[in-house]
Amino acid sequence: MCRLLLYKGKQPILLAHLLTNPAHSIINQAFDSRLRLDHRRPLNGDGFGVGWYDSDPDEGSGTPCIFTSVTPAWSNSNLVRLAERIKSPLLFAHVRASTSGAVTEANCHPWNYGRIMWMHNGGIAQFDKIKRKLLSALPEELFLFVQGNTDSEWAFALFLSFLSNPKAEKFDHQELKDAMLKTIAQLNEWAEEANITEPSLLNFAVTDGESVVCVRYISSKTEEAASLYFSSGTRFESYRPGHYRMVKADRREDMVVVASEPLTFEKADWLTIPTNNILVITPKLNVLLHPVKDKFYTDERGVEVKVGEEVARIPEPRAQMMAHRAHLTCMGH
Repeated sequence: MCRLLLYKGKQPILLAHLLTNPAHSIINQAFDSRLRLDHRRPLNGDGFGVGWYDSDPDEGSGTPCIFTSVTPAWSNSNLVRLAERIKSPLLFAHVRASTSGAVTEANCHPWNYGRIMWMHNGGIAQFDKIKRKLLSALPEELFLFVQGNTDSEWAFALFLSFLSNPKAEKFDHQELKDAMLKTIAQLNEWAEEANITEPSLLNFAVTDGESVVCVRYISSKTEEAASLYFSSGTRFESYRPGHYRMVKADRREDMVVVASEPLTFEKADWLTIPTNNILVITPKLNVLLHPVKDKFYTDERGVEVKVGEEVARIPEPRAQMMAHRAHLTCMGH
């Protein structure tokens, strides 16, 4: 099981504050992953990747810069050097434990197609049984786009095929959300046709540099998806070496962090994204949480709360406190 992290904020953040400095940073999670479902591969040492957008979009092309390596993240000195110098308002990071595909840079997350950036934690069950159908469903350009051989990158190509124009300069967050739901639905349909009963773990994350869509999902009514948390506030600050906290001032939400495991030991800072829910971060940093209402949907995975005009499900325990915090998090600006 891989570990992933993403950040979107009104202001750029130094990458080190997310990647290397926190005591439970994603780099440390590469060798000290405490919430993984798959304990057969205890280390995420099969490479890593970091993708970020320029702090001043007018100075760049609008496409992300991506740095990947097959070395373990904890021993890559170049990653440490970059993290201490680069700031970005939108960051994706991923440490890999390979379940599909060789250990090569082409198979390291995240990937990008123009403005769009994508990463995945989990695995498509018995992918070999549906791979031919997926490849056949792609237009020529997206078929040729894939350079690696992971189920994750092929899922990215499938996602792109559901966009009206994957090369567009701008995307509405609703279109990204709809394409994500179509991707999951199509994978489930092919799995059913192939009589695959093993559940797929589909924690996908995608961004166009403005909006972010991520999902915590498993194709099962009873099993829990791979862990995924989010935290939001005004600033993410260190109060002693290695120890960070999310500060909330005046109920403002100036940043959102999503991670496979909390980066801090401040439990009140983090909310669990319920299993089989999709989380959307809009360009204005509104956070919208929606259940994925397909055949694997069940009311037993949480309590339903109203968030503005949206409906979210917050899991037990501490549901009422989390529902209140979700309301504050998801209020419009």
